[in-house]
Amino acid sequence: MLGGQTPAGPSFTEKQGQYLAFIWAYMQINRQPPAERDMQRYFGVTPPSVHQMVLTLERSGLIRRQPGVARSIQLLVDHDILPKLQPVQPIITSAQRY
Repeated sequence: MLGGQTPAGPSFTEKQGQYLAFIWAYMQINRQPPAERDMQRYFGVTPPSVHQMVLTLERSGLIRRQPGVARSIQLLVDHDILPKLQPVQPIITSAQRY
């Protein structure tokens, strides 16, 4: 059982599950899919990291996008099988900001 699913359901990693849960939660709140920049801010990762995750989710058949259309992510999995969205820990750096 991966990602809290039954063997018959689609499989995804814990990290992929968090991205899927974020997409679903974002769509519930904002009535539109998130931009990659929204995911970048939430997860505290780089633009290439988010883009690779989106491509991975798409290749895995977990989401669908329309080429060239912003905010076109569609979830292809039932939100009932998604894990609970976990809060992201703030990134602590040694650099001071003024």
